[in-house]
Amino acid sequence: MQYAGVSLQDSGKGGFSERVGPSRGDTGCMSAIPQSVRISVEEYLATSYRPDCDYIDGEIEERNLGEKEHSILQQALVFLFRLNRDTWSVEVFPELRVQVKPTRYRVPDITVVPTGVSWERILRKAALLFVEILSPEDRLSKVRERVDDYLSLGTEHVWIVDPELRKGYVCSRRGFQEPEGGVLEIPGTPIRVVLSELFAELDRA
Repeated sequence: MQYAGVSLQDSGKGGFSERVGPSRGDTGCMSAIPQSVRISVEEYLATSYRPDCDYIDGEIEERNLGEKEHSILQQALVFLFRLNRDTWSVEVFPELRVQVKPTRYRVPDITVVPTGVSWERILRKAALLFVEILSPEDRLSKVRERVDDYLSLGTEHVWIVDPELRKGYVCSRRGFQEPEGGVLEIPGTPIRVVLSELFAELDRA
């Protein structure tokens, strides 16, 4: 599949899958909450899910996560941002609830905010960066929807990391582009993630 000049697979072996239907059988939060049941924002905010789920216009949506490669890369990125928190002037939060619209809450794999930003429990303002790590079950349409939600919040920097293809993408309203030189960066900051070094963590596991 061609998307914004980048070739994205649509098989279940990496990249984005366009398969239809539940992504993880009867596991995850969707096993406990039928897809047809609608709940209020207040009920969602008062409920804890394992793993945590998105809330999209009255419905609970599960997130694809929990696989080894996903976990390794999430931990590696969180460690990298925490290691450089003073130099990069950032704070990093894995799986933080973010309100993107009045009736839409997302739980990004990684949220990065500038040091000193004040907020309570749930982020309701633009972050410096959101990062999503793909799982084999992820579909392009759903990933695009998540990215659009982050951009609509005013966040300028959204990255996607694909463990299977060992690629990273910089996301914008124009589409997804691979970064030049294989390095994810935020212009005007010292933030820099070398993808070859990041994916090397998969070989150490």
